[in-house]
Amino acid sequence: MKVSLGAKTLAQPTPVWVIGSYDAKGKPNVMTAAWGGICCSQPPCVAVSLREERYSYPGIVQHRAFTVSIPSKAYAAQADYFGIVSGKDVDKFKVTGLTPVGSTVVDAPYVAEFPLVLECVLVQTVTLGIHIQLVGEILDVKADADVLDDKGYPDAAKVQPLIFTPINKSYHSIGDQVGMAFSMGLTFRDGPGKKHP
Repeated sequence: MKVSLGAKTLAQPTPVWVIGSYDAKGKPNVMTAAWGGICCSQPPCVAVSLREERYSYPGIVQHRAFTVSIPSKAYAAQADYFGIVSGKDVDKFKVTGLTPVGSTVVDAPYVAEFPLVLECVLVQTVTLGIHIQLVGEILDVKADADVLDDKGYPDAAKVQPLIFTPINKSYHSIGDQVGMAFSMGLTFRDGPGKKHP
């Protein structure tokens, strides 16, 4: 029997994304966000929700751009730090020793050491309540060569992205592959006895 937990942000998991932007003076800044995901296939877009009072917000709106740097589990402590302090008070890159790289595609920086990066132009903002959802069209994806599979796409087992569980505030890494999408369920569509890849 299920137990009602009320209206809470209990979707699990959420991503651990590091959002890159320039501040009003052009200084590279990053913040960690967990309220995000793919929101459109064509054009390829992501949505991430921030509070308007966050130091990153005006820079993203001013420059009409942001990046999503996806940290591997090896950089969990740095990603966590990016969400603890404000870029108004500290230079997060200097403190962590990580490297800001200016995108040549959009007016925003990304984290060199993180294996996967989405470079986005801001196309829409939506006020939702205490958060503002930023919709960014992905203009390019950059990945370290050593995290690509034999087809040239990022392999989750190699990227080792972090995921976040909101209520207990814990980070996790992804687990084993359990099967192939759009294939495992074919047994139910086609009936027993049919073999699928």
